[in-house]
Amino acid sequence: MSAHASVLFDAPGPKARVRNIIYSVVVAVAVAVAVWSLYRGFADKGQFTAEKWKPFLEADVWSTYLLPGLRGTIVAAILSIVFAMALGMLFGILRLSDHRVVRWLAGTIVEVARAVPVLILMIFLFAVFSDYKLFASEDLALAAVVAALTTYNGSVIAEIVRAGIRSLPTGQTEAATALGMRKGQVMRLILLPQAITAMLPALISQMVVALKDSALGYQITYVEIVRSGGQLGAAEQNTVPALMVVAVIMIALNMTLTLVATKLEQQLRARKRGRSGGAVVAATSGTTTTPGVDFGKP
Repeated sequence: MSAHASVLFDAPGPKARVRNIIYSVVVAVAVAVAVWSLYRGFADKGQFTAEKWKPFLEADVWSTYLLPGLRGTIVAAILSIVFAMALGMLFGILRLSDHRVVRWLAGTIVEVARAVPVLILMIFLFAVFSDYKLFASEDLALAAVVAALTTYNGSVIAEIVRAGIRSLPTGQTEAATALGMRKGQVMRLILLPQAITAMLPALISQMVVALKDSALGYQITYVEIVRSGGQLGAAEQNTVPALMVVAVIMIALNMTLTLVATKLEQQLRARKRGRSGGAVVAATSGTTTTPGVDFGKP
């Protein structure tokens, strides 16, 4: 660690650095001991023998348990993410409305949706859908999972959208208004494209949350990867290996989603830089352009 002072904190001195190293070593040793104790406990129960892992080499186990669960998780996550993005964009914009009633109503809905735990909302919606027969019996659990995840994550995304738009310089809105653009055009053509690029890291995190929370459908009999892993563990008497395989699958799904979203973010930022660079080249080369305002810069 550098001995120079940091903007955020004072750099630790020699004694503090030694103390930090000692603390780090102690924590690392404690974690290693805990992991070893956990491993020995499971090993003593025979959970790491070859017999416990052999079922994962059989195609029937994957086609009966894991693949249907994986399909259920992916379907619920994709539907929830798409609907939550649409709902979040809508309510995020409504919270910026010029009309006080619209702002108040949208804000109340968002705050209530954020306050209700996802699992409770999921169970409640499952009961409502069942009582009123709003969906076919085989689609009840999926509908409840998607509706609950959409409601919660949509409300969080609404706050992300509102904060992202509010973070943009007000001069851009004023310049666009001076040019005669309507508020809808300003929002659609100027503010949202910039805000989405700035919000992408937070949106990616919320997508991962939606993917992980789909496992809560286990409580309402929805067939997803965690429920399938539990059923496999009960059938083969290898609960710990089954859940470890499920954990690896979920980690792979989350990493894939994060990688795809990160690549999209990089492309959007590169495209934005390309447009800004083109405008600078055109200006410096003396090319005649249509007078206007460069909204791509604060």
